[in-house]
This record gives sequence, C-alpha cells and structure tokens, in this order.
Amino acid sequence: MQPTSVLFVCLGNICRSPMAEGVFRKMAAEAGLRDAIRVDSAGTGDWHVGAPPDRRAIATVAKRGIDIAGLRARQVDETDFQTFDHILVMDRHNLAALQRMAVPGGTIPALFLRYAPGAGADEVPDPYMTGGFDKVLELIETAAAGLLRSLRKQSGGAQ
Repeated sequence: MQPTSVLFVCLGNICRSPMAEGVFRKMAAEAGLRDAIRVDSAGTGDWHVGAPPDRRAIATVAKRGIDIAGLRARQVDETDFQTFDHILVMDRHNLAALQRMAVPGGTIPALFLRYAPGAGADEVPDPYMTGGFDKVLELIETAAAGLLRSLRKQSGGAQ
C-alpha cells in the first residue's frame, strides 16, 4: 500500500512550510505512522531554492526536539499535483497561486488551518519579516494534530 502523501506550501519554503513538515513528520512517527505518511514542503516562489530554513524557524522547532536544518527549499511544480494526496497551504495568497498552477485531475490545494477549526485563524501568518515564530508553531501544531486525526479517520484507524 502506498503511503499517504502530504505537501505543505508557503511562499519561500524557508519558514512556515518546513516547520509544518518537521512537526507533522514527528507527529506521524510518534503515532507509529512513519512509513504510512510521506511528508514534504515547497514554496510558490523560487528565490530561496536550495537554501536551508530560516535560522529562526530552525530554532523554534528545535524547542520541540525537531531538526529541520537539513531541509532545503524547493519550488512547487506541476508534478506535485499528481504525486501528493494532500497539498496544504499556509495562506490565501499562496492558495491562489497554486490554484492557478493546478492541473486537471490533480490534487486540489486547501488551507492547512482547515484542520484547526478552533485556532481562531484560517491562515498561518508569515513570520519572515514580522517575527512571531512561536505563534506560528502553535498554529502548525494544532493543525498538524487535526490533520493526523483526519487521516486516521479516512484510513479507518483509531484516533
């Protein structure tokens, strides 16, 4: 059986989406689903391709025992719509960019915070210029837990 695949997307793939990738990968592993879920991240922009995550993003998730320093930014491409089961986007700006790129019959992108209905927000704010990495991490953790519950329900597994 093929693993369920999840792609997290933000603008430059150096803050929010690599944080989400690291958080969700850890949650899946802790739930015993390391081999059942494939996780990646990408950005809609190309200016950080090949760069590591922002040092502040690395430091923030490290507080939870998550190491994302080895990740490298990449840009979303059309093949992602065919290879990922879920494409989860941090904000409406990037959602609109992905909707313009979408391919017929491909995965339809959605806002990540749809999995965190009680979070009081529907977008993960971009901390690159303004800070707020801890708040971003809280939102990501809440949505990642909701996503994991949803995937378990879809597969008929226990919560």
